[in-house]
Amino acid sequence: MRWIGIDPGLRTTGFGVIDVDGQKLTYVASGTIESGDPAKGLPERLGTLYAGVKEVLETYRPESAAIEEVFLNVNPRSTLMLGQARGAVIAALVSEKLPVAEYSALRVKQSIVGNGRAAKPQVQEMVKRLLRLSRAPGTDASDALGVAICAAHHAQMPKAITAALAPKLTPKKRSK
Repeated sequence: MRWIGIDPGLRTTGFGVIDVDGQKLTYVASGTIESGDPAKGLPERLGTLYAGVKEVLETYRPESAAIEEVFLNVNPRSTLMLGQARGAVIAALVSEKLPVAEYSALRVKQSIVGNGRAAKPQVQEMVKRLLRLSRAPGTDASDALGVAICAAHHAQMPKAITAALAPKLTPKKRSK
């Protein structure tokens, strides 16, 4: 299965694409989408993000998507603008009929590093190791790859639980 992870941002949105085969994770691509000059109007910048995500989807054809949830910022205006950027990205994902999973930054860091308060360099290093990369991607791309890895792990959990419980769920044969 091919996953795309998105780390939304109004200035820079990170994306990461991975293939998942059982427990094996394979790096496909990662990068950033820049919304352009902050002097441009918000609608134009949101349109740039939407178009950028659509281009990435057309190029890599993921089957599922995951996006980081918005965290509450000290500045309410920044939080609202980030929410709008996230909305533009989600609109691009659902316009391609992709199922979209949402994860908090805390959940992603717990999945990748084992610590929900991990620093960005720790996330970068673990993404590099998990995907067997020669060097760590930039912070926005690493965060997006982390979202994709988190989603892939969570998607496999029900299968793993069912497999672990299968012997216990098999009915016993009655003896005559």
